[in-house]
Amino acid sequence: MKAIEIKAVTNSDGSISLELTGLKGGISIRVLILSEEDELDEKNYLKFISNNPSLDFLNEPEENVYTIKDGKPDL
Repeated sequence: MKAIEIKAVTNSDGSISLELTGLKGGISIRVLILSEEDELDEKNYLKFISNNPSLDFLNEPEENVYTIKDGKPDL
């Protein structure tokens, strides 16, 4: 695996555009985003994790292991 660091600035809509990487086209890559902001606000954090395919397994029926009998409501 090869690591390449590329600094970028987000576009006004929150998307990013990358410059040429030196890699050949058509290969799979992973992108890790390290923001210089302290934290994502809650709305954006929830949007990010709800669209994250690495958490899709939580929607599987076998992951639904708790019932209302497992705890007290937080009032």
